[in-house]
Amino acid sequence: MFQHQLTEATRRMTTTEEVFRQLKSNIISLRLPPGTKLSEVEVAKTYNVSRQPVREAFMRLGELNLLEIRPQRATRVCKISHQTLRGTRFIRAAVEVEVVRVACTSATAEHLDLIRENLDKQRHAVDAGDAEALKALDYEFHNLICLAADRLHAFNVIAENKAHTDRACTLELADAQGMQEVLEGHTEIFDAIRDGDEERAVERTRCHLRHLDGTLSSASQNFPDYFED
Repeated sequence: MFQHQLTEATRRMTTTEEVFRQLKSNIISLRLPPGTKLSEVEVAKTYNVSRQPVREAFMRLGELNLLEIRPQRATRVCKISHQTLRGTRFIRAAVEVEVVRVACTSATAEHLDLIRENLDKQRHAVDAGDAEALKALDYEFHNLICLAADRLHAFNVIAENKAHTDRACTLELADAQGMQEVLEGHTEIFDAIRDGDEERAVERTRCHLRHLDGTLSSASQNFPDYFED
């Protein structure tokens, strides 16, 4: 009996994780735009699962401020909050600056080869105008830097905070110029890490993150209904 209950709990956790990942991806990519109503019943039907893992996934997304869960009222995808963006960008900058600083002294030739390979794929994505591929490679790029710094746990913080800025960036970085700017920023950070230049790596990381200011401002002006406060 206990083994059966344990197996069922494990299966539910796996299902919850999958539903959570799919919904989070759809929210960040704006396939589920801010304000979209979500129903446990409809989502369960879509993924062919029971309502319990959907409810648990909703709760996790609510904790990340990506879903607004209101008892007896419709669950909605949260609007993009300027206040949340300010907070998450502050945390992300603090973490990433220290990660790249450490990576400058700890990155091995193998680490650098992995990052270089990632950048090559980013170039192909930019040339092909594939914003979705570039976004995935962007996450991988920052994860590889954490790996080079032996600070993989830091990527969880970075990824959680990127989720909010990435929703806004989706609105503005699908054009060729925006994609090229992302690639150039990443390349400059890599060059500094490769050269072991801590100060330049920190400065390039701060510059890369500051570039988001204009992107977020433009997005909020062009899509005001998606933003709040």
